[in-house]
Amino acid sequence: MRVRTAGGAGVAIGLLIACGVACAALAMGFRQSFGLFLAPMTTAHGWSASGFAFAIAVQVLVNGLTQPIWGQVADRIGARQVIIAGALLQCIGVLGMALSDGLPFFTFFAGLVMGSAVSAAGMPVIMASLTRLLPEAQRGRATGLGTAGSSLGQFLVVPLVQLGILGLGWQGALIAVALLSLLMIPLALPLNDRPPPKAGPAVAEQTAMEALQFAFRTPSFWYLFCGFFVCGLHVSFLAIHLPGFVASCHLPAAVGAGAISLIGLFNIAGALGAGELSTRWRRRELLVAIYASRAVVMTIFFFAEKTTVSVLAFSAVMGLLWLSTVPPTVALCARNFGTRWLATIFGLIFLGHQIGGFTGAWLGGVVFDRTGSYDLMWVICILAAAFAALVHLPVRDPAPQPRPALA
Repeated sequence: MRVRTAGGAGVAIGLLIACGVACAALAMGFRQSFGLFLAPMTTAHGWSASGFAFAIAVQVLVNGLTQPIWGQVADRIGARQVIIAGALLQCIGVLGMALSDGLPFFTFFAGLVMGSAVSAAGMPVIMASLTRLLPEAQRGRATGLGTAGSSLGQFLVVPLVQLGILGLGWQGALIAVALLSLLMIPLALPLNDRPPPKAGPAVAEQTAMEALQFAFRTPSFWYLFCGFFVCGLHVSFLAIHLPGFVASCHLPAAVGAGAISLIGLFNIAGALGAGELSTRWRRRELLVAIYASRAVVMTIFFFAEKTTVSVLAFSAVMGLLWLSTVPPTVALCARNFGTRWLATIFGLIFLGHQIGGFTGAWLGGVVFDRTGSYDLMWVICILAAAFAALVHLPVRDPAPQPRPALA
């Protein structure tokens, strides 16, 4: 089966999804590997953990702040051009990180440049493009595959980056990451979803300002925003600080890299399952179950003895819940606000995710520097998960239509 892109050419659905999945895999894999550079770079330069974490936290925050802007550009000219621009920015940003000899320059490249790069070539733009190009019956499955692709990148790329650090040193590994970022450019070519000059009726005629005003007046938008804040808090804290937490428990460094990789591996199943369930179940109840499960899993891990087995078991279970929030959140966004300005509105909801990510990355470093442990941060994450489960209960969730009607 083929779909017609903005250029008029027919593209096979399989090829379209494969390119989107591969692009998301590279973007997420490189981004999630930055925590591996904390120990070697702080040791080499004499930086504090909180200084390094602040730069990555700025990246997460800038990612969120620029996501609606890149989403607006993608809604107007198409995702392909935006992803290509993001790949070029990422190459420049990672090269700058490798050559920085002080925290101000490192923060500029790792925070400002990379923050804008990962929002342009990141999952929200890719997911919005696939959602817009594909028939509605295939959207949930496609967003699940795209999210799973991000995790596949995390599973495959993070260990390779660790090997690169061991073989090339941290600076050589960063240069290699910069060059490999350019592979996203050919993968973006099929994602040509630029809207036609003449809009259709109803929702398609809605202007961007009208869509934003409607979203801001809708309570469900803010519930999703707050829920994604918690998701970002968890993801950034674990991605940046889990290797350091493992080291503080006197476990081998390979366990930390393995934990991050295992999260990515198991999130493939979690994302695929969430994508499929978001087409069959109420997405609201699915999100409540995911966040409640996070609270339970983190509580058990907090009180458990920290061994290689317990760390890897925790990582596997958290992997099932890692980015499984994305397909139901995208589905709720599309159901409530339509697809014409989906990259813009989901980009704003994603801003909540990245504000939470900034908080998780930075606060984790501050807590560790001041207390010498991550215990307080684990308690904060558990309470936040319980809050997220509750805040999704009033989200407006139209019942999914019967599958024959969608077909």
